[in-house]
Amino acid sequence: MYKRHLTGKQGEDEAVKYLMEKNYKIIEKNFQCKQGEIDIIAKDSKTNEYVFIEVKTRTSFDHGKPIEAVTEHKQKHIVYATKYYIYINQLENQYIRFDIITIYQNKLCHYKNCEFKVKMY
Repeated sequence: MYKRHLTGKQGEDEAVKYLMEKNYKIIEKNFQCKQGEIDIIAKDSKTNEYVFIEVKTRTSFDHGKPIEAVTEHKQKHIVYATKYYIYINQLENQYIRFDIITIYQNKLCHYKNCEFKVKMY
């Protein structure tokens, strides 16, 4: 496994641990379809929302800050994969939101209810 893939996997594992400590129910990890990939799908027990979470882990800022890696192109793939996930799981009438979790030097930041440039509908 490449170093950056290992870093990404470790970041996702850390994000899952954090979310579980915050009483999120982890539904799926690394959901993939031809439209894209969603790192973590969880349910927020406080708000009853399905949460589609992108995790970005960095060991340096050589390629920018982790949040900057969630480009409009990446957002498009997340939104399209989310639409597909909602369709195949019949979740059309459920509340959903997009979150981003960034990890840099063991500091985790959770950005809730991110507004993507690409819209769901």
